[in-house]
Amino acid sequence: MTADADAPEEIMWEGRFITTKRRGRWEYVGRARGIHAAVILAVDEDDHVILVDQYRVPLGRRCIELPAGLVGDHDDHEGEDPSIAAARELEEETGYHAGRMEKVGEFYSSPGMVSESFTLFRAHDLVKVGEGGGVDSEDIVVHRVPVSGIEKAIAAYRKDGYAIDVKILSLLGPRLLG
Repeated sequence: MTADADAPEEIMWEGRFITTKRRGRWEYVGRARGIHAAVILAVDEDDHVILVDQYRVPLGRRCIELPAGLVGDHDDHEGEDPSIAAARELEEETGYHAGRMEKVGEFYSSPGMVSESFTLFRAHDLVKVGEGGGVDSEDIVVHRVPVSGIEKAIAAYRKDGYAIDVKILSLLGPRLLG
């Protein structure tokens, strides 16, 4: 364990959704107010994965991602079970309803810089119930991609200038090891 582990945590700045912190020599960002994320891996009965893209201000471009959303970010959702939030976000973003949500586990996307974790859920028994696209001004575009063609799809998205979210590695992982 490093000397920084015993140093007190200092809040440098806090906004509505994020907090910047310092502990010893380390500066990092975390979610404010106990908010965390739910991420959904949704593969339909025809073996197509449901992806989304949306403009991400920190990147300055659109990003290909697994559907996801925040848990506990609104007062009316305080204390909400992450699986309920994941099901709601999947339907809002993609128009797909999951008959069952399976919790895969908790993961950290960039632990050297961000303390935020996300809970990954696998959506089962998908039924298309709407168009998706998100709420308010989210401007989410839904993509249905054959799992067998995910590598080519990701290469094409990159060529078209999309950023690729690190969680897409969950789809490429077995191919990278083979």
